[in-house]
Amino acid sequence: MAVPPSDVKSVPILRDKAHEAASEFTPESLLREARRQRGLREGRVPALCVLDPDGDIVRHLQATGGAQRDPDWACYHSELHRFVAGGREFGIIGCAVGAPYAVLVAEQMFAAGCELLISITSSGQITPLRSPPYFILIEAALRDEGTSYHYLPASEFAQAPAELVAALAPALTDVGEPVERGTTWTTDAPYRETQAAIAAARERGILAVEMEAAALYAFAQARGRPVLCFAHVTNQMGQAGDFEKGEANGATAALRLVAAVANAWFAAR
Repeated sequence: MAVPPSDVKSVPILRDKAHEAASEFTPESLLREARRQRGLREGRVPALCVLDPDGDIVRHLQATGGAQRDPDWACYHSELHRFVAGGREFGIIGCAVGAPYAVLVAEQMFAAGCELLISITSSGQITPLRSPPYFILIEAALRDEGTSYHYLPASEFAQAPAELVAALAPALTDVGEPVERGTTWTTDAPYRETQAAIAAARERGILAVEMEAAALYAFAQARGRPVLCFAHVTNQMGQAGDFEKGEANGATAALRLVAAVANAWFAAR
């Protein structure tokens, strides 16, 4: 049964959230119990961490001998690998697809010592800026998913940390692929990207569609954590000849982007 507009606050995802209240279940407690059960040390992840929802960066690093699994990563749901790019060590988790999973591992990364989180997710082109592949530094994301509403009150968009964008964006001009800036649409349901929804997003100036940024930015704002999200525009909704990501399935360019972000972040501190 459809919910009348006057009764929209009865929708469960908008009700009883108490956004300022502390959570009873914390990432620290999960990591503590996982370490206890598995007999793991209380290790820290690198200060710089990456989310790789497609998993192509992780697979490339493994294939070239550039990544080592962290034996002390205590998450029940993921593996963390360590690698070096541009002379700096990073932690990376692959295949963290979708808002709930991305934020779950982001919470745990920061609880374990992460100081800057970079997300690079494959995305579909909404507004044709150029032919794929290219990157978008996501400045804001339409909140068409569920996770962000558990961190912030309802609003249309989740915003990137403005100071972080201002400090890092000027350094992203030489990564091998263009880096645009703008707004994306975060969805929980990629196979419900209808013509009407795509047209509405395009009319609003939205550049691409992805599955994590709105939730990660809501988490970042609510928790005061530095998170920067990039969309790697690699497809036009599955048209013929789509999903060509470039060299090493996009991993080479993504690693150059990661190194450039890290260098700019350290220079700005």
